[in-house]
Amino acid sequence: MDKNWTTIETLRQTRHDWLNKIQIIKGNLELNRIDRVKGIIDEIIVETQNEARLSSLKLPKFTEMLLTSNWNNGSFYCEYEIIDVFEGSTEMDGLMYRWTNDFFKILDKNLDPFFENILAVSMCKKEVSDMHCTFHMQGRFIDQSPVIEFLERSLTAEQSIEILECNEDEIFFKMDINF
Repeated sequence: MDKNWTTIETLRQTRHDWLNKIQIIKGNLELNRIDRVKGIIDEIIVETQNEARLSSLKLPKFTEMLLTSNWNNGSFYCEYEIIDVFEGSTEMDGLMYRWTNDFFKILDKNLDPFFENILAVSMCKKEVSDMHCTFHMQGRFIDQSPVIEFLERSLTAEQSIEILECNEDEIFFKMDINF
């Protein structure tokens, strides 16, 4: 998660991702699954729109981490949705980068890497906070207690967390950030 990607590595990984998408489309076309091809193309459009919104938040370190999070062969897949574009700041970028990087490390250590684990992150601007995020982790935990402990002890004065759901295969919480 702390890897500094060179331009060549970034282009190589991006090319690899696009080749995979094109091969999936081609395979579905060969099977005459036109509706599935349309669905895949719609998914690509939504993903690309979210990447564009994320890139517009003026949170460069946090944005780079999310954009490359699935390139690190971790124990979970991260997807994200940007509901509103808002103006980030250097302070917010640093806080979100550090906190999310630490959260990803805790998840990586405590999830079963042989299971399909998915983290869904959504972000928006709220009137009562500078940024509102939800994190929905679904998967198989090896040990969930370090993750819960991290959520309870990792916050700065600018952050607040409310755990909405917590069971053996799911953690769902919202975080507000105020500067």
